[in-house]
Amino acid sequence: MKHWDILLSNQVDKKSFIDTLLSSRIEGKLSVFNNQKGILFSDIAIQKLIEEEYIHDSMEATAKFHRNLRTFSSGERKKEFLKYCLRQKPDYIILDNPMDHLDIASRIELSAEIASISHSVGIIQLVNRAVDLLPFIANKAQINDNSFELHDINTIEHSLENNEYKIPIHKEIFKDGILIKMNSVSVSYDERPIIDSLSWTIKQGEFWQLIGPNGSGKSTLLSLITGENTKGYGQDIELFGRKKGSGESIWEIKKKIGSFSTSMTDLFNRNTTLEEMILSGFFDSIGLYRQPTTLQRKIVSQWLDVIEMTPLKKKIFNRLSIGQQRLALITRAVLKHPPLLILDEPLEGLDDHNVALVIELINTIKKETNITILFVSHRMEPNLAPNSVLELLSCPTGSKGIIKAFAS
Repeated sequence: MKHWDILLSNQVDKKSFIDTLLSSRIEGKLSVFNNQKGILFSDIAIQKLIEEEYIHDSMEATAKFHRNLRTFSSGERKKEFLKYCLRQKPDYIILDNPMDHLDIASRIELSAEIASISHSVGIIQLVNRAVDLLPFIANKAQINDNSFELHDINTIEHSLENNEYKIPIHKEIFKDGILIKMNSVSVSYDERPIIDSLSWTIKQGEFWQLIGPNGSGKSTLLSLITGENTKGYGQDIELFGRKKGSGESIWEIKKKIGSFSTSMTDLFNRNTTLEEMILSGFFDSIGLYRQPTTLQRKIVSQWLDVIEMTPLKKKIFNRLSIGQQRLALITRAVLKHPPLLILDEPLEGLDDHNVALVIELINTIKKETNITILFVSHRMEPNLAPNSVLELLSCPTGSKGIIKAFAS
């Protein structure tokens, strides 16, 4: 059985490449798959099936469990969808970044599952990072542009330059020095325990990484910090110096937090320029509806210099590369120098080159400001150095929090 492991640059139109494969119009070495039946395994394909199940009130993928696919954890969902793909009896499966959004244990399980099916069906794995290449696949190549031409994989290390960036904003000192304090916090939903007696203190200037298995409560914990989760009421939680439930508004909390998540990319309409998108960060709006001041324009201009995107300031945001969009959205999040910056999987879906660029920006923020960084990711990145890690460990009574501190 012929298999391929393909490293894709973010410059490649992946949708067009996949469509070309599935429509039997591919040229070169991959043409052996032309006129064969292929099926796509991807997060988007899984979501489409979940939506179809919801619309038709069906259990197409997981009928034997008498459960809808959406009720499974991320890791189990991918395993069951893979089985569903096999039941369609394809000649080959395109695996689009199959390890994205999975914890380490789920990655290992899914890798073993893929290896086991490779004896009966062809595998074409598409990944953005070299670390995700599968060792049992002998044919490896990289695609750099929309010619879809296969090249030998270039394993040059993407080194980070020690640029002497100067963040163009003043430093603010939060008066208490403690931003978030939780004492023995527990959360349950419908009598199902999620978090059990978690205590955590986040101070100004710290760099934290939050890790834990899928379903361990990371999103729940973030929603307690942002004030959006009503489960925080009646618990021993302090947010930016105020006891939870003491009359604070969610908007007062949000003003002190800059945040990034991959879903933010889709919020900005097709007519918003890069400059306008970053300027909107001053007003916490999706789009620019107020006239920015001369000072605000100057600050954004300085930031564009920092991320080396000044020539692109009038370009439509949605037409930027995925790496450029990430840099811009993180810049927008730190524009007003919030005490706390939450970065929720900011490297997911990026190729190795763009990962290096975003890591360099995060390191610059850490070095040049006293902003507290909370970095959420399943991966421990070798070029990032958090001061501390909070690991959520799943238990029957709810996840326990284990704190690991490192020397600065």
